Amino acid sequence: MGAFGEHVRARREEQRARDASMSVRQVAARIGVEPSYLSKVERGEVSPPSETTILALAQVLGEDPDVLLAMAGKVSSDLQEVIRRHPREFAELIRQLKDAPDHALLRVVREVRDGDW
Repeated sequence: MGAFGEHVRARREEQRARDASMSVRQVAARIGVEPSYLSKVERGEVSPPSETTILALAQVLGEDPDVLLAMAGKVSSDLQEVIRRHPREFAELIRQLKDAPDHALLRVVREVRDGDW
């Protein structure tokens, strides 16, 4: 729980050093939450927010939404739907790839994306 909040706070503070509009109050307003709630999230005092809020936060911070969702222990609803359609296949695929090096994962992604399989 704390790693998510610490990451969010670090990214927001980095941007705030260059842009005063990245205060807790202003970022909270942009993503539709109370400043006190965002502050608690950043300090790890509450669980990470909903998918919708994390997606908004990712956009404001310029972060990869899937990375923020994963840090929060969540999977995007569109990926959940894909997994629900083929649960056994995706479970086996993920288990087989869990120890694969990054370059191997990227190769699989490229092959699937390019239809070169």
